[in-house]
Amino acid sequence: MSELLPVYPFRYCPYCGHPLEWNRPPHPQHPYCPRCQRFIYENPVPAVAVLAVHNQQVLIVQRGVPPKKGAWALPSGFLEMDESPEEAALRELREETGLTGRLLGLVDVTSEPSRIFRRVLVIGYAVAVERPLPLRPGDDAVDAKWHPLEPPPVLAFRSHQRLLESWLQKQKKPSGPA
Repeated sequence: MSELLPVYPFRYCPYCGHPLEWNRPPHPQHPYCPRCQRFIYENPVPAVAVLAVHNQQVLIVQRGVPPKKGAWALPSGFLEMDESPEEAALRELREETGLTGRLLGLVDVTSEPSRIFRRVLVIGYAVAVERPLPLRPGDDAVDAKWHPLEPPPVLAFRSHQRLLESWLQKQKKPSGPA
């Protein structure tokens, strides 16, 4: 299991600073702190993405920061410690587009690898915007626009593309007996 050591980015306990140990049963794949007497787990970083559709157009933003600077994506970002995923989705919508809205529901949950965080868990929400204009890009977005759903936009992140495809598939399914 020593091949895992270079993958884990820390050599010291993030809680007490003591050197970590490896290969300790019952979880040899996780580092262990003998001082704290606990295993240290590295978990995916939670993020949200907003899927807002109006008049057969989807709201997208042009990223102003890495990764994928200059590419188009769904309004999105990381959760803050003091907020729920639903609150984060509405905050990101407001920060990146200047729009406000209300949650319609969960679209899907997906994840993707990240060079910085190793893995990001993306929670996608459908949102109804209160007023589709004016768009005021802000925070880490340099532009925002409504893009036709046909053809769908090519998005910067695979997770965003999957969320959009999942939402489109759900729209095509019949709603069942009336």
